[in-house]
Amino acid sequence: MLRHFPPVGIKSAHRARDYYIAVFTFVCVAICLVSDADGSMEKQNALGICAWIFLACWLHGENREIRLQVMIAVCFATIGEHFASPYMGGYTYRFENVPAYVPPGHGLVYLTAVALGRSGLFLRYARQIATFVVLVCGAWSIWGISGYAAQGDSVGALLYCVFLGYLFKGRSPMVYLAAFFITTWLELIGTAEGTWIWAAIDPVLSLPQGNPPSGVAAWYCLVDAVAMGGAPLLINRAKSLRDWLKSGKMRKTAYQGSSNK
Repeated sequence: MLRHFPPVGIKSAHRARDYYIAVFTFVCVAICLVSDADGSMEKQNALGICAWIFLACWLHGENREIRLQVMIAVCFATIGEHFASPYMGGYTYRFENVPAYVPPGHGLVYLTAVALGRSGLFLRYARQIATFVVLVCGAWSIWGISGYAAQGDSVGALLYCVFLGYLFKGRSPMVYLAAFFITTWLELIGTAEGTWIWAAIDPVLSLPQGNPPSGVAAWYCLVDAVAMGGAPLLINRAKSLRDWLKSGKMRKTAYQGSSNK
């Protein structure tokens, strides 16, 4: 079942940049969500501007494919936010909007998952980290449906099963493992501070869900999967378009040359 993970004892380089990205995002997420808990709309907008600047700075040191993945993640997650929150009411922000810092925040969260997933620490201890995540998230899910939790969480248990599917069958399990840590961090802080609240009954499944659901990382895994799958496709399409334009220009030049003879 763990065949997709790097073998035990794998040698991997520790890139300081990967850890800087992770630490920066974990700290900024906490500061942002606590600050927004009782802040004004103007503060939300200011936090959004800062988040875009931070994201642009970190992307400056990444290659073209990672940059494209991040932008796809931002677009897809932003559409999902507007559908799931203001439209469906699955969870609600304080001003019943999608705060300005959320789109770039998704970009930073995705980049952090990528950075941690490729880091020497995660590659070297992949199986131990996977075991920890499966057990902790599993215990959380069981607690949610046990009857002891303050708010039932059947949706979280379902999402946990989806998360396991991504983890053991998906194309980038290390990224999904990293996504669990950063998304659990932001969800616990955001809901504890009242920055947003999940509906007690999921509007689509009509099942009880926690605040937050235990398997909420599965939603972020979907964003990661779309970003990683979409980036190569767009790069290939762009290359094909360039080749087509180049060949058309060559044909036009050849035609003009033959006409002048």
